[in-house]
Amino acid sequence: MLKMILIIVISYLFGSIPWALIIGKVFYHKDIRQFGSGNLGASNAGRVLGKPAAIAVTVLDGVKAVLSMLVAWLIYKDAVPYAGLACCIGHCFPLFAQFKGGKAVATTYGYFLGLAIFVNQSWFWQFVFPILVFFAVLYACRIVSLSSMTAVGTEVLASALIIRNPVNVTVCLLLLWLFIVYRHKDNIKRLKEGKESRIKWMG
Repeated sequence: MLKMILIIVISYLFGSIPWALIIGKVFYHKDIRQFGSGNLGASNAGRVLGKPAAIAVTVLDGVKAVLSMLVAWLIYKDAVPYAGLACCIGHCFPLFAQFKGGKAVATTYGYFLGLAIFVNQSWFWQFVFPILVFFAVLYACRIVSLSSMTAVGTEVLASALIIRNPVNVTVCLLLLWLFIVYRHKDNIKRLKEGKESRIKWMG
């Protein structure tokens, strides 16, 4: 139990590292919380700082989930799924940024990668499949929020029906999807009103 608690705390702290804030302040001298949506995520980093910053934030936010799961794997393997979940929660409510973070989408893809590495070795269904779903939906609708929620939701189904992960892993993914949907509540409202922004860079 002590190991589990330690890993969850460490993973939460990993998740709390606000890479969008750090990159914005160090390299662009901007606090992205004061621009765009105000979120500390890759989408807002791209909107405010540009594509290179968005790519860097996406990668780093994903890596912190993998690192938290690596620590869990080294200390207490049963804690790996919970470590990834705790990291995603830390990203949304970061200790190091007044508990106001992003929506955990990039960190969630890091979680998927960590599960593929440390839990099931199902590289296609656990990691590649949700990325393909994301871009397929994005191509169809040009809406990042809808694409993100759909991709994570389909991964919950893949976990239960195709990968056949242990029940605790699928439950963690389901909780994470519900959490991500909740974090997108404003986006959902705009979707219902037909006011959600659409990307313009995808032809």
